[in-house]
Parts: sequence; C-alpha cells; structure tokens
Amino acid sequence: MSSPPGRRARLSSPGTGRSSSEAREELRRRLLGLIESNRVMIFSKSYCPHSARVKELFSSLGVECNILELDRVDDGANVQEVLSEITNQKTVPNIFVNKVHMGGCDQTFQAHQSGLLQKLLQEDAAYDYDLIVIGGGSGGLACAQEAAILGKKVMVLDFVVPSPQGMSWGLGGTCVNVGCVPKKLMHQAALLGQALSDARKFGWEYSQQVRHNWETMTEAIQNYIGSLNWGCRLSLREKAVAYVNSYGEFVEHHKIKATNRKGQETYYTAAKFVLATGERPRYLGIQGDKEYCITSDDLFSLPYCPGKTLVVGASYVGLECAGFLAGIGLDVTVMVRSVLLRGFDQEMAEKVGSYMEQHGVKFLRKFVPVMVQQLEKGSPGKLKVVAKSTEGPEAIEEVYNTVLLAIGRDSCTRKIGLEKIGVKINEKSGKIPVNDVEQTNVPYVYAVGDILEGKLELTPVAIQAGKLLARRLFAGHLEKCDYVNVPTTVFAPLEYGCCGLSEEKAIEVYKKENLEVYHTLFWPLEWTVAGRDNNTCYAKIICHKFNNYRVIGFHVLGPNAGEITQGFAAAMKCGLTKQLLDDTIGIHPTCGEVFTTLEITKSSGLDITQKGC
Repeated sequence: MSSPPGRRARLSSPGTGRSSSEAREELRRRLLGLIESNRVMIFSKSYCPHSARVKELFSSLGVECNILELDRVDDGANVQEVLSEITNQKTVPNIFVNKVHMGGCDQTFQAHQSGLLQKLLQEDAAYDYDLIVIGGGSGGLACAQEAAILGKKVMVLDFVVPSPQGMSWGLGGTCVNVGCVPKKLMHQAALLGQALSDARKFGWEYSQQVRHNWETMTEAIQNYIGSLNWGCRLSLREKAVAYVNSYGEFVEHHKIKATNRKGQETYYTAAKFVLATGERPRYLGIQGDKEYCITSDDLFSLPYCPGKTLVVGASYVGLECAGFLAGIGLDVTVMVRSVLLRGFDQEMAEKVGSYMEQHGVKFLRKFVPVMVQQLEKGSPGKLKVVAKSTEGPEAIEEVYNTVLLAIGRDSCTRKIGLEKIGVKINEKSGKIPVNDVEQTNVPYVYAVGDILEGKLELTPVAIQAGKLLARRLFAGHLEKCDYVNVPTTVFAPLEYGCCGLSEEKAIEVYKKENLEVYHTLFWPLEWTVAGRDNNTCYAKIICHKFNNYRVIGFHVLGPNAGEITQGFAAAMKCGLTKQLLDDTIGIHPTCGEVFTTLEITKSSGLDITQKGC
C-alpha cells in the first residue's frame, strides 16, 4: 500500500547512562512532543490492517500525517507501553488530531461520519478557549482553576435553573449552597440543642426557657454561604478564569451557546470541554408534588420554620434532614418505600434508623405518597398527603405543614445538547459513561462529579477528579482519580461514618467464609454523666482472612464519626490490617480508640454489650 502524504516520525535515542525511570520519562516527553507538534500523529504498525485503513482514510482526505511505525523502531514495545499510559489505549493505530486523542480505527471512522474529524482538521483550529467547564460546582471549579494555574485559557459556565418553588443560588454548586455546608451547619444546630440538654447534668444552671429560632439560624447560614459564593468568584478572578453566569448548551462540535437570565445568547468555542453539571432533586410525578412540596434545594433557605414535616425518602439526604429538623424540636415523619440508606451497610442503616426512632422521628415503612393536596396557604400552610402501601391495598392520609421530597437526584445532562455532538449517556439514568481518565466517547469532552456512571457522588471525589483531570490534560501527568476506599459520613443525629465495603458487598465479593467481622457496642464518656443511651454506638471492621486480615470495610456509629473515619481512611489507603490496629495505642478516653481494642468476632456469637466505660 502506498503511504499517505506525510512523514515517517523518528525517535531520537534517549542516550546512555540514564536510569530506567529517567529514560521512561524522557520517552514520554518525546511522544508528547510528537503529539503537540503534528497536526495528525498516527502511532501504528506497518503490518496492521486497521492502521492501513486509517492511513487510507487520511490519504483520501488529502491530509498529511506523521506516522511512527512501532515495529520499525528499536524501543517500539516501550513506546506502546508509555502510549497506553498517556491514552489508556493499548492497541494501534493510536491517533491524535490537533492534539486531541481520537482513539483507534473505529473511533476515527465514527468521528469522520459524525463530522468531528473534519472539524478537527480545519485549518482554522483556533478556539476561544483551551477549556470550557460547564458547571460551577466543586468538581468543575477545581478543574477550571487547576487548568488556569497551568497557563491555559479557561471559562466556567454556571447557571442555576430555579427550583419549582423559585429557589436559586450563587456560584459553588450543590455542596456549598444546598448540600454539605448548610446540612452540616443545621446538623450542628441540632447537636447544640442536645448539648443544652446534657449541660444541666454537668452543672450548668439556667432557668429561662430555651427555644429555637429558625429565621435566625437560616439567616446566619445564608450569610456564610454568601461569603463562600463570593470566595468562589474571587478565586476564579485571581486565576484569570472567565466566569459566565449563563446556561451552556452544545450547538455543534467544539461550540456552545450560552444563554443568560435575560435570554441573551452568546457563542463560545473551546478545544476541550469538561461536563460538571451535577444533579438536581427528583420529584414523584404525582398530583401536587411540584406545586406544594419542597426539596433540599429549598429547605436551607426556607424563610419560615417548616413545622410538622413529612420527609419522603430514606436516602442519606432524607435522614440527615429529618434528623436535624427533629433535633430543633419539630414533629417529623419519614416515609420509607423500601430500605434505609440504600447502598450503605444495612446493619448500620437500621441502627441509624433505630436511634432516630427512639429520639422522636416517626417512620412510615412500605408506603409511598400518591397525592399532595393543599388545605391552607401559609408560611407554612397545611397539606394533606394520601399514601398507599407498597405491599397491599391499604391507604392512609395525614396533614402536614411541609412535605420534603428526598427520593433521589437526576443528572443534569439531558438539556445541554449532548446529542448534537454525539456524547453518549445512559438513557435511563442520564449518567455519562467515561473511561478511567474521565473521557466520554467524544474525545475532547470529559466529565467529572455526580453525573458519572458508576462513580461516587461525593464532593471531595469531584474535586480530586477535576484537579487530576486538568493535570493530565495540560501538564502531561498520569495520575488517575482513585475511586476505591473513599470515606464518607451520614450526618444523622447519631453520625455514621464508613470507608470501604459494606458487609453485604464484602460477602458478595469475597464470600462469607473468607471474612472475619470484629465488632462492639460502646458508650462515649461524654454520654455517661448526661445519662444518654448506653450500648447504642457501634463499631465494626470487616477483614479479609487470607490477605493478612486486611481491613476492607470500616464502620462507626457515634459522635464525630466523620472525624474518626477520616483518619482511619488514610490508614486503609496504606493497607491497614487487624494486627496494625492491635499494635496502635489508643487515645483515652476517645471513641476512636475502640478500634484499637476490638476482640469479639461476629462468628463467635459473644455478647458485645458494654457494662462501663
């Protein structure tokens, strides 16, 4: 076969006297240099039929290519290995067009059919920006700022579509505005109420009636969130990232339309895009849901106390909200369709629910709402909720002041024009499938955060993924986001922290006979004088017997569980084993020390109740 118009690339020798790591790093730099300096760079093998097809395609387009035949260079095997690290592709041909990794033969032909290849090959390949990030949440901002630090021209598009109740917010995404931050602060408000109750037993005397003021709390929290919004804007400005408060939507390859609140449209182009649009709360699709119910999008800035509240859903959002609402003295009911905390360890989930139930939260299990009707307007008003059993014909109805929906969240991916450029999404969930470098099926489009299929929906995960993505795209780094052993905490009234596998998942993956579970109940010293529940807090670790009793699951139910879990998560990254825990001297008296003295296994059947501190 005759070669297309083009040149045969050569790799100069890295020289002698270098260590293998230095030589490998030098090879990587030379490969990146070839990619950077050539309009079309093809890494192929002279005998490969797929490579031949690609060469014929470019020849038919009259495009000059630079070709490196890996079977004709001395270090071809090393080249292919380093290429696979750079691109996550182990086969040839491996093709780059204007520095964009196209992929292999099939992807290149698909790009040709869709028009993407022709777009990339246009002589005028100058774009307005090196990177446009769609979404101003934690992951998007982290990626944008890191790219800007690396010298790239970056834009962030962020637009909050108001909730059905009209709530909107500033820059920073769900976590800052209607998620982690206000949730933890309202959780703290509830903990302070408990501390006031405990204080009398510790000698604090006060006679005045103590009551909670919702408006004072929300005003203080919203003022703090406002300072975070301003901080996000200031940080972008300091790093010369362009921030546009408009709704981004793809109109063609490498081009988006940005529509502001007034409906004015502006168009921008970029070499690469990162999708970081996040998720919004789901509605039930029943009569009265969007008209009369609220979600977490509305709760944290609600201008009045919600009063008697029905929380629909037992996700972590539902239980956290129910917990702090009950903690400030409200009448709260949780309606549960199936299980508590789906996806979490179910033994721990039931213990969370049991504690909440013992402390005033009512649970309606195996029921779903079928209608919400407004009886009275007001702040709050009165709503009648009709619900039906999931297990039979039984129906119930009750009147509440507020109905809070916490039944899940939907990815914001269906109305941003992805179909116009061919980005695939999971049609059922709206999630975006990506490879292990967060790249979608369209080579210049990446995604981070809650919209990723099969990945964790946690703010710190999105931040880490966003930073590492920018470094790979613009600094030649190879480090990928590690989605294994990510710690998290449910800030229920009694906090639940975990890292690694649930007991159910561990049994599914490793089989029960290969596991040993160590566990105990414990009584925090702070609870003793206050007369709070003994044998309620709980700790367990799941160990793999035949891997040196490595800890593959860590679970704690108790005060400050988030702080405890964070430290042990670092140990799990280092390969924590039961013996290492036993060898660690605990800090006395703390809750975390219980993990250094675990002795009783579940398989032994021995009693784990505690008789003292």
